[in-house]
Amino acid sequence: MDTSRTELLLNIEGVNTLSSKKVTIVGVGGVGGYAAMMLARAGLGEITIVDFDRVSTSNINRQVVANVNTVGLLKVDVLGKMMKEINPDLKLKVVAEKLTEENVAEIISYCDMCIDAIDSVKDKIALIVHCKKNNIPIISAMGAGNRYDVPYFYLTDIYKTHDDGLAKVVRKKLRSEGIEGVDVVTTDSKPLQNKSGVVGSISYYPAMCGITISAVVINKLLGVLNTNK
Repeated sequence: MDTSRTELLLNIEGVNTLSSKKVTIVGVGGVGGYAAMMLARAGLGEITIVDFDRVSTSNINRQVVANVNTVGLLKVDVLGKMMKEINPDLKLKVVAEKLTEENVAEIISYCDMCIDAIDSVKDKIALIVHCKKNNIPIISAMGAGNRYDVPYFYLTDIYKTHDDGLAKVVRKKLRSEGIEGVDVVTTDSKPLQNKSGVVGSISYYPAMCGITISAVVINKLLGVLNTNK
């Protein structure tokens, strides 16, 4: 892959650093898919993508893997092909499984950074706890649905989040597990309520969350930001 424009910013040392790193992304829908694409374009050396789900028509409004021709296909297969077309030298591992408390130890081995973009709270907790107890650096995505204002996402500790229903539930569960701190990407925007019970979404909101996560990961791998607590 041509990294000449990236090298103008990071110098060859920075480019080589990124090409030597391994990142695992769990959940490659609206948030995780965009995070994966940005990391592939940035020249990461090795990426593992994990997701069990298939593309549906309701994904087309926000997920990078979704279009009329990919409906019904495994998201990891579609995303993996896209990533390899960007960077043929990428060492890519595709895991078409649902991560759970029962299999997390089998799926997640040590990596330089793990990205949690899981929707399910139970599985999200399982991943975070596993990474924290095994000293695997992790960044977790908080809520990005039911919003359509101009998005602003930022990095913080989960115990400092507010106006985020998902973070509130995750905080409580992590506290009971004895987890003291987790880096998360969140927004202060208050979610809207809808009567359907289904989370509403728009094209740019999950994408901005995923892109922010990718920026955090790259800066951490380059040593610009502090590592996870």
